[in-house]
Amino acid sequence: MKKFLDCISEEMGRGFEAAGYDPKLGRVTLSNRPDLCEYQCNGAMAGAKLYHKAPIMIAGDVAAKLAESPVFSQVQAAAPGFLNLKLRESFIREYVNAMAAEEKFGLNMPETPKTIVVDYGGANVAKPLHVGHLRPAIIGESIKRICRYCGHHVIGDVHLGDWGTQMGLICTELKERHPELVYFDEDYTGEYPKEAPFTVSDLGEIYPTASARSKADPAYRQAALEATLKIQRGERGYHALWKHIMDVSLPDLKKVYGSLEVYFDLWKGESDAKPFIPEMVEAMKASGLAYESDGALVVDVKEETDSREIPPCIILKSDGAALYATTDLATIKDRMENLHADSIIYLADKRQEMHFQQVFRVARKAGIVKPETQLRHIPFGTMNGKDGKPFKTRDGGVMRLEELIGDIDREMLRKILESRHEIREEEAKETARVVGLSALKYGDLSNQASKDYIFDVDRFTSFEGDTGPYILYTIVRIKSILNKYEKSGGSPEDFAVLDAVNASEKELMMQLCGFGAMMEAACEEAAPHKVCAFLYDLANAFNKFYHETKILTEEDRAQRESWLGLLCLTRRVLETCIGVLGFSAPERM
Repeated sequence: MKKFLDCISEEMGRGFEAAGYDPKLGRVTLSNRPDLCEYQCNGAMAGAKLYHKAPIMIAGDVAAKLAESPVFSQVQAAAPGFLNLKLRESFIREYVNAMAAEEKFGLNMPETPKTIVVDYGGANVAKPLHVGHLRPAIIGESIKRICRYCGHHVIGDVHLGDWGTQMGLICTELKERHPELVYFDEDYTGEYPKEAPFTVSDLGEIYPTASARSKADPAYRQAALEATLKIQRGERGYHALWKHIMDVSLPDLKKVYGSLEVYFDLWKGESDAKPFIPEMVEAMKASGLAYESDGALVVDVKEETDSREIPPCIILKSDGAALYATTDLATIKDRMENLHADSIIYLADKRQEMHFQQVFRVARKAGIVKPETQLRHIPFGTMNGKDGKPFKTRDGGVMRLEELIGDIDREMLRKILESRHEIREEEAKETARVVGLSALKYGDLSNQASKDYIFDVDRFTSFEGDTGPYILYTIVRIKSILNKYEKSGGSPEDFAVLDAVNASEKELMMQLCGFGAMMEAACEEAAPHKVCAFLYDLANAFNKFYHETKILTEEDRAQRESWLGLLCLTRRVLETCIGVLGFSAPERM
C-alpha cells in the first residue's frame, strides 16, 4: 500500500505534468502554516529556475489543472509561489478504510528481508543491574520489535560481559576468604561440586569488596588479572567457578530484564566468542594486518580522511589476554558464519564511539564481514536527575534497576488509589505495574537516543502531557466506549468509516494515515522516538475528536457506526505502537 504522502505527491506531480512541468516538482510536505492549509508544495519555487518563469505563474498553472482533483478540495497558489493544499474527505476516507482492511495497516513489507542482530543489554555477570543498564535494554528491545514488525528477521542478543576482570576479582576474593576450596587446588582431579559456594546475594557483596580492594592494592589487582587469564585459558578450577557464577547470576538477570518486558533471543556472552579467536588472530597475522607493538598485537585503523587521531586497535595484550575488541570481533565472526547477519546494531553509550569505530574498521579490513554488511553503533546519552547530573540514589550511590522500577510502581499505585477508591488492591497493583512500565519506557524512548535526558518521576507518571500514562489513558478511554457498545451486541470491527463531518475527525483520520511512513522511518533509522512522537500526536487528535463528538448517543446509525469503526482503527494503531515500544495497556485505569 502506498504511503499517504506519496499518494498526495503523485497527484500533485500529475498536476505539474499536465501544466507542462516536471512531475518531480510535485513533492508535498505537511504545512508549516496549519492555519492556512493542511499540506503544501514548494515545487513552483524550484521550477522558476528551470523554466525561467515566475513561481507564482507556475503555481497558478498547476492549481488550475488540479481544480477537479479527486485528492484535493483546495489547491491555492499563494505568493511568491507556494501551493496551499487541503484534502478531500472522500480521499482520506478511502485511504483509512483501506488501512483498516490491510494486514499491518498496509505497511509495505521488504522484498528481501534482512537478518538483523541487535546487540543490547550488555550486562556484566555477577553485578546487579543498575540504572545505567536501563537505556540499552529498553531502546534495544524497541528497535528489535520495530524491525521485526517491519518484516525483518531480527535476533536480540544480550551479549553478556562474562569474560572480563570482574570474574577474576570474584575468584581472587573467594580464594582470599576460602583458600581451602577445591577449585584452588591445582592437583585436584575429581568432580567439582554441583552447588556453588555462594549465592547471588553473596556475589552482590563479594564483587564490590573485591573491586574496591583492587583499586587500593596493586598486588591484589595483579592477582585478579592473573585469575582472569586463568579463566580465559580454561584452567579447570577457575573455569568451574566461572560456571557457578554464570549459573547463579543468569536467573537474577533474566528476572530483572523480564520485569521490564525485555526478552533476548540469545543469552550469549563474550565467552562464546572464545572458539573463534585463535583462527581469527592467526588470519590477521598471516595477512600482515596485525603486528606486534610493545609486545601487544595491534591493527592500524586510521584513514586519511580522519579529522582526529584514531589509535591502533589492540587485538591481544602482551600477556596474550583478549580484550573487548578481541571478543567483539570474534562475536562478529560468529554472527556472520552462524547467523548470516546482514546488519548488526549495537546499543552502547556514546563514550564507546571510538571503540566501535576501531572494531568496525578491523572487521572490514580483515574481511570478517561482507562489504555490504551494515555495522552500526547507536550511541545513547545519559539519564540524569533533576540536577542535570547522572542519576543517583539519595545517598549518592548508583541506584539498582529493581529499586528504580519499584519507585515508579509505588508512585503509580499511589495515583491510581487516589483516583479510584473502588478498585481492588490486587487489580490496582497490576495496573500500577503496567502503567508504571509505560511511564518508564515512554519517558526514555520519547527522547532521541543520543541525547541526555532528565529522569523526572513526577512528569513521567503524569496522566497529562507527553507521557506513557497519557497514551494508555487514551487507549483505555477508547476501550471503554467500544466495550459499552459491544455489550449491546454490536461488533464495531466490521464498520467502515464515512467522510469526516468536522475538523477534529478529519485531523484524526489524517494522523492515522501517517502510520506507514512513520513506521518505515522508525525502522530505517532505528528511532523509537519517532513512534513516540506519532503516538502523542495521534492521542491528542483522538482526544480532541472525543471531546467534540457525542459518539454513542448519535441518533444517525450510519454515522454512529462510522465513528465506532474509526475508534476501532485508532485503538488498533495505538496498541500496535505501544507494542513495538515494549509495553501494553490495561483494560481500565
